[in-house]
Amino acid sequence: MAATSAMMGVIPFLLDLLSMVPAGAQVISLSDMYGTINSPNFPEPYPKESEVRWNISVPDGFQIRLYFLHFDLEPSYLCEYDYVKVEANGEELAVFCGREDSDTEQVPGEQVISSPRSSFSVSFRSDFSNEERFLGFESHYSAVDVDECRDRNDEDLACDHFCHNYIGGYYCSCRYGYLLHSDNRTCRVECSDNVFTERSGVLSSSDFPNPYPKSSDCLYHIKLEDGFLLSLEFDDTFDIEDHPDVTCPYDYVKIQAGEKEYGPFCGGRSPGRIQTGSNKVQVFFHSDNSGENIGWRLSYTSSGPELGSPAIRGTFYRSSLDGALCVFSNSGKSQCPVPVKPLYGQLDPVQIQYSFKDHVLVSCDPGYRLIRDGEELEHFQIECQKDGSWNSFVPLCEKIESRRSR
Repeated sequence: MAATSAMMGVIPFLLDLLSMVPAGAQVISLSDMYGTINSPNFPEPYPKESEVRWNISVPDGFQIRLYFLHFDLEPSYLCEYDYVKVEANGEELAVFCGREDSDTEQVPGEQVISSPRSSFSVSFRSDFSNEERFLGFESHYSAVDVDECRDRNDEDLACDHFCHNYIGGYYCSCRYGYLLHSDNRTCRVECSDNVFTERSGVLSSSDFPNPYPKSSDCLYHIKLEDGFLLSLEFDDTFDIEDHPDVTCPYDYVKIQAGEKEYGPFCGGRSPGRIQTGSNKVQVFFHSDNSGENIGWRLSYTSSGPELGSPAIRGTFYRSSLDGALCVFSNSGKSQCPVPVKPLYGQLDPVQIQYSFKDHVLVSCDPGYRLIRDGEELEHFQIECQKDGSWNSFVPLCEKIESRRSR
């Protein structure tokens, strides 16, 4: 399979070379890792009206280096008559002629010519006249290993994190916590098992504010109990790869909240604040295999739903057992009335207001015990409910001695 792939990569190169070969030119294909290329009849003078082309190809992961041991061609202005031309991928690397350098002629001397990749061609041409006896040239080529980790300038072929060179090739690896993509160079992250259940929090693209991983699909779940409403706030620092004419074709963030969808978002403008109206939100982030953008970060908060009955807002009530006066908030949110601690007792925590799912621990001073439904307790916990009421009343504290004397 590897040999087939290598051959498939060489075929287009050979076809391009053949299309540039003049009619009647002799074509010689070379695939050895090293060899010698000489002008016809060398070291005897070369014939006139001669055209030869050597197409050299070596395995991927190698370059070809060419240098001349002897060079003696007919001099001419800009090498119009006889010349040696070196080309790679349709690009002219050098043209040589003459016996020594001049303003219009160049000889290779000790120059070493390197192919950009694993193939190139050497062409020799002599015209119809050869009044003097020019001996031509002798050259040597060899395949040398490419240090892809050092020389790779093509972003499409470079490793994301770590590059390891070996003779004839290289391979990539990733930092801890990342996985190597199927393209064998991009480092991606597994980021679809993120579930947030706290009432507030922060989530962001991986490595924020450093560039986010490529070729990744991340899904973040925020799941709260029924009754909470989530609000998202994106940071002002927002940088996701975009396109001037097409909406977010490369990388993007999408928000799914119940049946509502927000986005896709990309570019440099923050989406700002989003009131989702839901207690469950999915944040989906997609990145393709290119780009160096720093990503995004958002914080989320939650609040209880609006209470349905305005009649219960701003009302007062009195505890049925200890007569303590409690006030229900006028905010219209699912906030519970502030409980008053029992005589000889304590509440923890003590807050200005209590919201849905808040807990309060009730306990008594030393020498006292909580009494609820005739049962003696060391402590008791009450919880704020969705409808703005506590799930239980605050029990009383009674002195232990008087309790036992009954």
